[in-house]
Formats: sequence, C-alpha cells, structure tokens
Amino acid sequence: MTHEPDAAPHTSPLIDAARLRAWLANHTPPDLVDATWFLPGSGETDADAFAARHIPGAVFLDIDTVADQASPLPHMLPSPDMAARAFAALGLHPGRPVVVYDQSPMRSAARVWWMLRAFGFTDVAVLDGGLNAWQASGGPIADGAASDGAEPEPLPATLPATLADPRGVADLGAVRDALDDPDAVVLDARPAERFTGAVPEPRPGLRPGHMPGAVNLPLGCLYHPDGTMLEKAQLIDLFTSHGVAEADRIVTSCGSGVTAASLVLALAVVGRTAELYDASWAEWGGRQDCPVATGG
Repeated sequence: MTHEPDAAPHTSPLIDAARLRAWLANHTPPDLVDATWFLPGSGETDADAFAARHIPGAVFLDIDTVADQASPLPHMLPSPDMAARAFAALGLHPGRPVVVYDQSPMRSAARVWWMLRAFGFTDVAVLDGGLNAWQASGGPIADGAASDGAEPEPLPATLPATLADPRGVADLGAVRDALDDPDAVVLDARPAERFTGAVPEPRPGLRPGHMPGAVNLPLGCLYHPDGTMLEKAQLIDLFTSHGVAEADRIVTSCGSGVTAASLVLALAVVGRTAELYDASWAEWGGRQDCPVATGG
C-alpha cells in the first residue's frame, strides 16, 4: 500500500535565494549558518572556503568540531550539553529561525539542518542551491575568517539535556532491524560505484560494498545540475521508483552521515520522515560482524 505523506501540516524545509534576500531585508532576519564541509582528501578546506566567501552575517559551523570528540567515528552527533554550548557560542537560539547553506558538492547544509532539528530547533530551512544560488541571485558576498569581521555574540546555553527528537537518529541496532523489516527501506546516498564496491572507500580500513538489502539512491539524483533540489513531484517519482512509497519506515545512510541528510531533507520536502544512521558506512564498513554485499 502506498504510504501517504504524514498527516501534520507540512511546510517545505527549503528557501530560495530571492525569498531569503527579502527576509534579510526586514527587521527580524533569520540567523545564518554556513555549513560547508568537504570530503577528506578533496584538497579543499571548509574554514578556508568560508573565509573566502560567505553571506554577510553568517557564522561558520564546523561539523567536525561540533561533534562527539570521544568517538573514533567522524562527526558523530555531540552530547546535548556540548551542542548547547557550541550553538550558544555561535549566537544560535532554538527559539529563532535559522537558514543553513553551504558551498560544497556534499550538500552539507542538510546535515546541519538535521542536527539543529535533532536538538530542538524547530524553524530551520536550507538555502536551495546554496551559496552559488545566493550569488547568482545578486546576493552580496563577504570575506574574512569571522562573519563581517566580528565574532558572533554568544548566548546562554538553552538546549535541553536530551535530544529533542531521538527518533530521527538511528544506531546500528535500529539499522539491522530495518534491514530485517519488509515494511522498511534503508536508503544509501553514496555514489553507485561505492555502493557496488567497484571502487575503494575514501576512508582507510573500510570494506567496499553495501548493506545487504539496502537501496542505492545517490546524492546526485536529488539535485539539478545547478545544485538546487528537484521539485516535489520529481522527488515523489524518484522515491516511488526506489520503493519508498510503500515503506512504513525509512532509514538513510551514506559514508559518514552527511549526504544521508540530503535524503532526509528531500523526504521532508515530500512530507515524509526518516531516520538517519549517524555512523553510516564509517561504522558498518569497519565492523567484521556487519555483513557486506557487492555488485548491483
């Protein structure tokens, strides 16, 4: 049976550049977060990209810093206490609207959108098309390591001591359950050649391939060539063709929990909710007790 969109009223989590420019011109603009992140080994540096160009007034959130530093896995969700301190230091408050963007082919703004929502920020949007769309629309660009040459004004830490929505975060056990559930689907956002095991993983020590039973829906399929997300009707067709319409439960995965967030974002556009496997292939591919399949 085809699953209908969730019954709650739905507002798109995306905002286009023209609307954001109009919003920034009024008296109560949103907080702006630059969430740029590049795949290790790409030769590009996140902080340097922010320093070179960003939207005036934006703050830079480094997902490798605002993370569980005790975990051997990359950029795992931090504790609520650490998140509260980090967001407050950036001047971010869960009671204010936030717009997140990036200038990365990894579409890392979706990861920070998901992270903020997990920690209780209810009014968060992603700039559709990122910084390139902003600049193409005539939006101003600033440079410098700190936003507008000034540090963000810190706020008191106000987040609760627990995750606001732990149901959106999947661990290893939850993924195993989903793979065994005929009414669930596990979507993998990695490129097809990594999913099939045709090429090695970029992180050393990880086996190539995929979780048996997972469905490959690469990140690039969700976006137009200019970096804007597909329209809602196109996303519905895409998810239907990958068996998502019939699923009662959706779990997303990728290499390390970044591009999987774009699947969650796209699903939110069509009115569906999903869990994100935070550890993703960085955990599954490195554990000998987790089965791996190769090929299509």
